[in-house]
Amino acid sequence: MELVKDWRLHALVLLIVLLTEWVGTYEIGVGPGVILFLPMFYAIIIGLILYFTPLVKKASAKNAEPFIVLGVTLLIAKIGVIIGPDIGTIIEAGPALVLQELGNLATVFIALPVAVLLGFKRESIGMTHSIAREPNVGLIIDKYSFNSPEGRGVMAIYIFGTVFGAVFFGLLSGLLATITPLNVLSFAMASGVGSGSMMTAASGSLIAAFPDLENQIAAYAGASNLLSLSTGMYLSIFVGLPLTEKLYRLMQRRRGDDAAQTKGE
Repeated sequence: MELVKDWRLHALVLLIVLLTEWVGTYEIGVGPGVILFLPMFYAIIIGLILYFTPLVKKASAKNAEPFIVLGVTLLIAKIGVIIGPDIGTIIEAGPALVLQELGNLATVFIALPVAVLLGFKRESIGMTHSIAREPNVGLIIDKYSFNSPEGRGVMAIYIFGTVFGAVFFGLLSGLLATITPLNVLSFAMASGVGSGSMMTAASGSLIAAFPDLENQIAAYAGASNLLSLSTGMYLSIFVGLPLTEKLYRLMQRRRGDDAAQTKGE
């Protein structure tokens, strides 16, 4: 009942929704592509700014957390209804939809070398073994503990992804889908990374760019996100994390050899 009685929170959220919906979608052309600014993008930015003002109390910020879960639950229910009529199309995607989960390993091959070059030590293992959503945070904390370098690394990316992940996915998906020759449904698959907010932002941009494919985009994105939630943890346990550990040791050994050689010269 305390959540329901927090009239300040509900009034503030309603005002943000009305304002962002009134502004609507804004497009910026980038070459042959387009960057789409959706109402969700404005809402995240406005909410983040208001958090640091007296308008949002700490109690209201804490009360908002359960409503995020409720909102994502309703979203998943809606996606489930959309997936049903298009289940035949999803099945036809076959191995492509299943193998898209391997794309999450790109964080290991792309982000890990960057993190090591920037001077991060074992923090980089927690930071780059996945996109660091809740299941991955639990995996790292269970294996290394919360106060370990790996634990600090995964929490840093988790917080960063929570604040900026939806914004990044929303802007990038719309741009890539309009600037590249790849099928928009492949981007719909790629938007399902195991995060409801990131998937919503990415698929929202795709739907805004290709409104005629709204049901197919939502169905592919929802199915992909469901697969990522169900199989992503096992991929991290058996492939992602061991691979990150091995590559980290190889890169650190190589850097040590290079440093020793430079010192000898």
